[in-house]
Amino acid sequence: MTEESSDVKFNYLFGLINLGVVFVIVWFLWYVFMNPDTVMKLYTPMYGFALIAVFVSGIILMANVVDCSRLYARIATSDNPILKGIILAIIAFLLMLVLNYIVFWGFLGKLGIAYFSPGSIVASGGTGAEPWAARENASTAILYFAQAWLWIALFWGVGFGRWPWQDAAYGVQVWSKIFAILFFVNIIYVILFHPHICYLFYPAQDKAGVAAWWEFSGTTSAFFGLGLALCCLFWILSSELLWEGYPWKKLERDGEGTFLKGFVTFFATLALGIITVYILTRIMNIFWDEAFIGGQYTDGPDFRYIHTGEICGFLILSTFILKNYFNNFPNLANVWARSVVRTVIAVVGGLLIYLFYYSPATTFFLAKVPGVAQPDDKPLVWTFLFLSIILIQSEFFDGWPLKRKQ
Repeated sequence: MTEESSDVKFNYLFGLINLGVVFVIVWFLWYVFMNPDTVMKLYTPMYGFALIAVFVSGIILMANVVDCSRLYARIATSDNPILKGIILAIIAFLLMLVLNYIVFWGFLGKLGIAYFSPGSIVASGGTGAEPWAARENASTAILYFAQAWLWIALFWGVGFGRWPWQDAAYGVQVWSKIFAILFFVNIIYVILFHPHICYLFYPAQDKAGVAAWWEFSGTTSAFFGLGLALCCLFWILSSELLWEGYPWKKLERDGEGTFLKGFVTFFATLALGIITVYILTRIMNIFWDEAFIGGQYTDGPDFRYIHTGEICGFLILSTFILKNYFNNFPNLANVWARSVVRTVIAVVGGLLIYLFYYSPATTFFLAKVPGVAQPDDKPLVWTFLFLSIILIQSEFFDGWPLKRKQ
């Protein structure tokens, strides 16, 4: 996704119009699939949350890990971006169905870990083992796994790139990256999210998962890990999209990633994520006072942590909008100057999206619950849906119609 931008021949008005069209598409998809008062009503909210998180994960798998454009070029007889985009978008949709309903519900949930399958949860009996609650709990687990995948897969592309398989055949590169990423995804998931899922049930599955080690934060909810992951993801994506790969690019060798580059990138963005969580929670204390154990809504530590992730979700969305629809403005001569200015613009844009989301407008457009910190309101669902459409246009349609081959 990293490439240097230029102001030459870029039509910013057309970019704004394109963004408006994408917004309408997102609204239409929300109205059909997510709106709790219309057709599919998938926003329960965790069921819809899991589906769209898996959808975005599948797009990242195809675009960043498998490099579907390269694969498509090998087997396709036409380089028409419209045909290519439609085919790859359909594959991404089918991949979402396969991952959610076959891999998680039908395979892992039936043969390995019961909480990945609503049917297995219901069959196990006990408190809360009824169909709706079972689907919400299974969806929560799937969502967390998808978030762990997004974190590691996107980091891997920025930090390691093709290393250490850059000299291997395409197939070797793809399979090696998939299994390497999954190895670390499993570690992240088991440490940050699995303990929480085990304690969703009564009695708690304390032989399968330890008590939440992050209880020092004031909550046993995995919203702690979800918020941290998204705060780290903002810095990973900022360095890739806004900073053009810097400063980690300095650690490359012959234009390829290295172990040192990957190591430094991961721990530096992790440190930035932790700092971001700290700053955002301190700002929330100014507006809502200190959170406390047992606090409800804005007073709950669990809400404070997921809200840091939701804020960074808006910042990530703003980053993608600036990159894809406004040509990474401004394109100054000095890479450090343009990186700083772009980051400031992305942050301001994210705050404007925040204000829009919590305005009365979205109670009409999205049928969301009014106010902040409502249990049935998960802004990340809308954010991820918006991101999925941007990714489909930029990665599958090669930016068409905003970008066209000369």
